[in-house]
Amino acid sequence: MKVSRIVINGFIIYIGIALFFVIMEALGLSDQIYLRLVNFVFVIYGVNRTIKQDYNDGTYGYFTNLGSAFLTAFTSLVLTLVSFLIYVEVQGGEAYLDRYVASYIFGGDPSLPQFVMGLMIEGLAASAIVSFALMQWWKDKVEKINQVDDADHTNQNT
Repeated sequence: MKVSRIVINGFIIYIGIALFFVIMEALGLSDQIYLRLVNFVFVIYGVNRTIKQDYNDGTYGYFTNLGSAFLTAFTSLVLTLVSFLIYVEVQGGEAYLDRYVASYIFGGDPSLPQFVMGLMIEGLAASAIVSFALMQWWKDKVEKINQVDDADHTNQNT
């Protein structure tokens, strides 16, 4: 698990999500909640890239790669939330948020910190789901749990 790899791939996810958000905002589609599911594509790409690079470098172990995958997604989540906070403030703060929040499933009238906390919980759940799902794909490659790997347990005719 390389920290530089986690940060770079997290940044790649962040760039994808940020560009997609800006395009949706420019086209007036930011109120379409189903289009936000496209964010999963960027997260899946970046997390899979991290696991694949770890595997190619010989980093094995289910939990090592799971941690690397989750930290990659978490890095992008933090970058995205910080950018969102800045963007909302530039766009008018609470007035912009009131228009934006109407398309979300949050109840009531959340403040900016409450909304960001909701996004943080949503993002943590998505990060965990993507990380665990991709590790199911990679688990046989990164950990040989059904393979005997020591001399004492091999079938030797001596």
